[in-house]
Amino acid sequence: MSSLVPDLPTLADDEIHVWQIPWTAGAGEQLFVSLLANYAGPDVPPVARGEHGKPYFPAPFGGLGFNWSHSGDRALFAIGRGDEGFELGVDVERVRPRPRALELARRFFAADEAAMLASLPGDAQLNAFLRLWTAKEAVLKANGGGLSYGLHRVAFEIDDKAVKAVAFDGEIAPSSAWRIEPLDLGLDCVAAVAWRGRARTIRVFTYAL
Repeated sequence: MSSLVPDLPTLADDEIHVWQIPWTAGAGEQLFVSLLANYAGPDVPPVARGEHGKPYFPAPFGGLGFNWSHSGDRALFAIGRGDEGFELGVDVERVRPRPRALELARRFFAADEAAMLASLPGDAQLNAFLRLWTAKEAVLKANGGGLSYGLHRVAFEIDDKAVKAVAFDGEIAPSSAWRIEPLDLGLDCVAAVAWRGRARTIRVFTYAL
């Protein structure tokens, strides 16, 4: 894989690195792959894709977990090291009016989550919806099942500061095995990173095109 991004910071075993990247329509995945190449080194195989599109390195190179997401003009790339098959996911959503947010929650979220959202006024409801959505997406992308796994099967509670995993169903369980952290990227977007395993330090960087 070729490299466009030299001199990246060293990725320690107890860290997750998250890169903020400007995103334009039609940009494709070239910059994500270039960042990945710098972290991975020259000897890894090409990126493979899971059944639902998750990018990964096949064994025995699967200890380098990575994921990417984009929304509007913002993209994120997340990477970390762990045991073979290390599961890592990231999701970002731009803050914009979503008149069907409560309808979507009632249809696809856990019942307690939808009821909580219904109790909130407009702006607070949108913020809570996006915090739930990005947490769920980050976990499901990490696992590789994607939305087809079922948003209701990863249930959370939220307060002003945290998103707490309370009930995960199926192969993704137990919820206690996961770490889900919101990312503070400003008021114009909501984002979360999730991984299975021990607590880690998250370092956020900005890449300027």
